[in-house]
Amino acid sequence: MTILYVLLALVLLGVLITVHEFGHFAASRLCGIPVKEFSIGFGPKLLQWKSKKHETLFSLRPIPLGGFCMFYGDTDDDPEGKMKDDPRNYNNAPVWKRMISVFAGPAMNFVLAFVVAVVMMTAYGVTIATPYVASVDAGKPAAEAGLLPGDQFVSVRGQNMTNAAVQDVSNAIGDISQGEAVDLTVLRDGEEMSFTIQPRYNETEGRYMIGITIQQGYADLPGGLVIPAAWNICKEASTVILNSLGKLITTGEGLDQTAGPVGVVQMVAEQTQQGGLEIYLYLTVIISINLGLMNLLPIPGLDGSRLIFMLVEAVRRKPVDQKIEAIIHLCGYALLFGLMIYFTFKDVLRIFQG
Repeated sequence: MTILYVLLALVLLGVLITVHEFGHFAASRLCGIPVKEFSIGFGPKLLQWKSKKHETLFSLRPIPLGGFCMFYGDTDDDPEGKMKDDPRNYNNAPVWKRMISVFAGPAMNFVLAFVVAVVMMTAYGVTIATPYVASVDAGKPAAEAGLLPGDQFVSVRGQNMTNAAVQDVSNAIGDISQGEAVDLTVLRDGEEMSFTIQPRYNETEGRYMIGITIQQGYADLPGGLVIPAAWNICKEASTVILNSLGKLITTGEGLDQTAGPVGVVQMVAEQTQQGGLEIYLYLTVIISINLGLMNLLPIPGLDGSRLIFMLVEAVRRKPVDQKIEAIIHLCGYALLFGLMIYFTFKDVLRIFQG
């Protein structure tokens, strides 16, 4: 790994954290909730400036592994609840406004993932898992039937070709030594089209042929399919992450592959060095969705836990005692900090062992 790729990985984490915290910040401002401090990074302040209009302190800290958006009188700012009568007190805002301000952080990570996915689809097209027609020989049966390069196989002789291999398509086309017609369905510009192609005997090759080349790989997307393709990438990534998380919680499967911040930086740097900008964008999508989903888990200290407390407040029409909530969040912070140390130790050990 070179310093450049490590810096790119750190920039990626910094952008994801900034976007997450900005979601909290922007939603709070829109809801009329004052923000006491908006910070990117942990540790001592490197830079700070204060907004004269809103009295918000903006700060930049050296450890790019997190950030925070602190409100007047919340459990982080006032665990004892002494600022109860302060008009700026976060807890005096309607619960629905506070819920929006909390949910907006993870939501911005989902928005960022989708925007990056759209950029990636526009710039690079889509990786087609299903085989497609790479070329059509002029004057041959496939060309005469109307098959075009880029047509993606849906079925051949009634067999489903979705996510099949090139050889599967060839096998499905089968033995045409006697000139048997081939029925196939392809996807073109989002529309399924069916063809019946009559093979023709090729004197040079000494066999019947329909005149196509089949491949798998990249294909440009029509403008109208960029948004659906980006949405599918985000949806599939979310499904995989949730399934993996479920297995991790219920059976412990994948614990040995779990990485902390150092491991994430190493992985992003290595993969970007090998795959370039495209894989960098793809990893941005994956990690941003992962960050959003992880923050919605009902773990004390995370956004998901805060949302649960607010749901309880909305149902009871009475907030949970602020001291109790502060203690629970404090325990969560201790757990998360301990896990960060554990995974960082594992990451560093893995690097030296590798």
